[in-house]
Order: sequence, then C-alpha cells, then structure tokens
Amino acid sequence: MDVGIIPGTDDKPTIPFRRRGEYSVRVFLLLAGLIGLVSVAFGAIAEHTIRPAVDAEYFRYLMTGVRYNQVHAVALLALALGLGLPLADATRGRVQIAAWLMVVGTVLFSGSIYLAVSLDVIAITYLTPVGGTLLMGAWLALIWAGWKAR
Repeated sequence: MDVGIIPGTDDKPTIPFRRRGEYSVRVFLLLAGLIGLVSVAFGAIAEHTIRPAVDAEYFRYLMTGVRYNQVHAVALLALALGLGLPLADATRGRVQIAAWLMVVGTVLFSGSIYLAVSLDVIAITYLTPVGGTLLMGAWLALIWAGWKAR
C-alpha cells in the first residue's frame, strides 16, 4: 500500500489508504483459492483412497460434490475479480451477497457430501439441499445485481 497524494489538496502525503472494495476482493480471492484447493485435494483423495473403499453410488456422490466445489470455486474467483471493478455501492453489495451465499452454499453442499461419505454417516447429507438452495440463492443474487446495475 502506497502513501498517496489526494489531488486538489496541498499535495501533502496522506496516510495509506485502500481502494474501495479492496478488502472484499482480498477475502473472496482467498476463499476462492481455498475452495479450489479443497476441490482438487478432495478429488485426488477420493480417486486414490476412497474409491476402492466405497461402492459406486457413494463415489458418484463424492464426484458430484467435487464437481460443484470446482465450478463454484471458479465462479467465486470471477465474483472476487468483479468486486475489483468500479461498481456502484448497491451493485457491490449485491455481488458481495452473491459471493457469501456461494461460499456458504459450497461449504454446505460439497462439505456435507465429503463428510457423509468419508465418515459413512449419510445423515449428514441432510445439509446438502441447504447448500444447494444457498447456491441457487447466490446465482439469483448475481442476477439481481446485474438487473439493478447502474
């Protein structure tokens, strides 16, 4: 972060400042990276360790979780990068809502599948539809952001 000069002032150095939205860009970039890392790691673990130990239906559940995890990691990355653009405050807020819904939805959707199969406690998958609903909410929030964007 650089010390900046605010145009139109006495050209005195100011304290360091952040661009508007920089915090949310950083947070969502970190979360997108983490979610992407988990998807690759769990995909590899599932393929090389879990696949031989579970039946084909459980493995199919796992791969569904990995696929949704990967797709939403990339979508979250796109939202994070979009938050770095000059957006109106209302639009930025809607995109942030979409991003948070995507984070929580992905964790609940994919995480519940990972845990259920890994621990052989299928009851954990009762959280999966909650995560799926939040993911749909994330996409709806993105539609809302685009519809209302100025």
